[in-house]
Amino acid sequence: MLEVKTNTIQLRMDDNNLKFSFGKGDTEWNWTSEYRPKMECKEGTVYFDEALEIHHELVQNGIGKGIRSSFTGFEVEGTKVPYAFETYVWIERCTENIFFEWIPICEEGLTVEKVFWPGELELEEKRNDWYTLLNMQQGVLIPNDWETELTDIPFDGYFETAGGYMPWFSQFKEHNGYIAICTTPWNAGYQAEHPENGPYTHVGVRFEPSLGKMEYKRVVRYTLIEDGDYNDACKIYRDYVREQGNFCTLNEKASRVASVDNLIGCSFIHKGIKTFVQPESDFFDPENPDKNNNLTPFAVRTKEMKELHELGAGKLYLHLDGWAEPGYDNKHPDYTPACEEAGGWKAMKELSDTMKEQGDLFGIHDQYRDYYFAAESFDEDYACRLTDGTIPTHKRWAGGKQSYLCATQAPHYVKRNFQELEKNNIQLDGAYLDVFTCNEGDECDNPRHRMTRRECYDYRARCFDYLMSKGILPSSEEVSDWSARSLVFCHYAPYDFMLRKPGSPKHGIPVPLFNLVYHDCIIEPWMMEKIDDTEDYMLYALLNGGAPYLIRDGAYPNFDGSFDGNVKMHIKEDIERCKVVAELHKKVAKCEMVHHEMVDGDPQVQRTTFADGTKVTVDFRQQTYTIESVA
Repeated sequence: MLEVKTNTIQLRMDDNNLKFSFGKGDTEWNWTSEYRPKMECKEGTVYFDEALEIHHELVQNGIGKGIRSSFTGFEVEGTKVPYAFETYVWIERCTENIFFEWIPICEEGLTVEKVFWPGELELEEKRNDWYTLLNMQQGVLIPNDWETELTDIPFDGYFETAGGYMPWFSQFKEHNGYIAICTTPWNAGYQAEHPENGPYTHVGVRFEPSLGKMEYKRVVRYTLIEDGDYNDACKIYRDYVREQGNFCTLNEKASRVASVDNLIGCSFIHKGIKTFVQPESDFFDPENPDKNNNLTPFAVRTKEMKELHELGAGKLYLHLDGWAEPGYDNKHPDYTPACEEAGGWKAMKELSDTMKEQGDLFGIHDQYRDYYFAAESFDEDYACRLTDGTIPTHKRWAGGKQSYLCATQAPHYVKRNFQELEKNNIQLDGAYLDVFTCNEGDECDNPRHRMTRRECYDYRARCFDYLMSKGILPSSEEVSDWSARSLVFCHYAPYDFMLRKPGSPKHGIPVPLFNLVYHDCIIEPWMMEKIDDTEDYMLYALLNGGAPYLIRDGAYPNFDGSFDGNVKMHIKEDIERCKVVAELHKKVAKCEMVHHEMVDGDPQVQRTTFADGTKVTVDFRQQTYTIESVA
């Protein structure tokens, strides 16, 4: 047994099975009995303890002390290969954070696809005060006795996607816990297991290659928490983001583009102009051809916006899909001119001018990842190329066959297209660059524009920054913390159950993990559907201090959280509901969400507190809310 101690932290490694344990005070965390450190390789599963040479040493230096282990040489089908790596697990003296580092030394002889390390920690007792926090979309808290099995984690838990808005997870044994932050999240994710009714939840990290190689050091940082809860975990991560220089508030963004303040208090409207579903698309309906295509003139949308004002809808933000000639999700990135059948540039300008005259804001949908074969400029040489030389393709969306545009090219296409909009006097307040903050980063192994996932996020951010430089507020599909420095608003940042069929069992207790970190950084519109007498999404909009959706027309049927069968209300009632949410948003949009709680321990009664003292309490059982404001 190798052991390292500081004033309050104990760290141990059993050199017989390579398992670690660590603790603070009376709480100890141990890797699960089933866990065995391993790598999944093209050559098969390779366990750390199968290395031909294993060496451990205690290390102490000016910043901390820990245990370094080296693993050299493996046998593959009777042949010795020189593959080698190190692990270094150490305690930072000044913070008492524990760092788990996996370090590639020699990558000859094995083709690693996944490294499962560090291990899952034991959380085995069937108790509701033992729980796990996952950043599945807005956030979920899974008590150990939760009745529903955890299934279908979006994007397989890949960090920086809808399955992992932020690259961390956390677990608590009553009031003592830890937060595990992956500080190298670009090619990493988590996997989690919670059986029906528990009695445990396990969650661990995996690392994947970058352009076919492990290449760089992978790191997970553990911070131990005494006498705290999930709020403390979120604030630890908020401090971490600040330390990295990636934290940027709405106030700071408003200093760059003043219209950030104009967006606060808007009711959001999501409408379209043209849909055209290619026959080869997975969404094409050959039995009901009339459902495949639709056209609404710009003039109709202009009339609708005027009518909403006459009804007293207040300040609006219009997000317009399918505004260009190809139609929604077609021929990107070649997406101009404005749809001629709908009235062309002239009618589109009348719509944008009307929004301005009414004091409203206007933005468009656009796309710079999906790369359609039907685009005039399509060139396979600029599609993302995998390390095996292939180019991934599919035909899911309306535009039919597509690949992915290498993000190195995206800023150039953004500049080209938005200059065309400017030439035609379309005054934009915002622009939605689809999927950038929802989907994983892409890689490209074309030597003309080779790109890692980390670089991909940088190129996507450049697109947002270009829009900001032109006074256009950037948005995207969901949120991801790599984008928080540049992103002003999003399509939504929902709880995971909101995108599943209404009535589906929840994977845990919905908790606003992302907003506890980033509420004062990003404007989040919220779904406002009333599902039935027991579920009203308006309550979540209020609890999160978000913006309201007045109208949200889904581009695809029964997809993207747009389902049939909800309670239908008159538009005047929708407007009144939105006014309540928008008024709260005006008040708290730029405020940190300082605390979230389950009142008297009841998950059906939740309360959020904002930095200005405003408290929002919702009772999901009674379907009621109260807002307490400080004078």
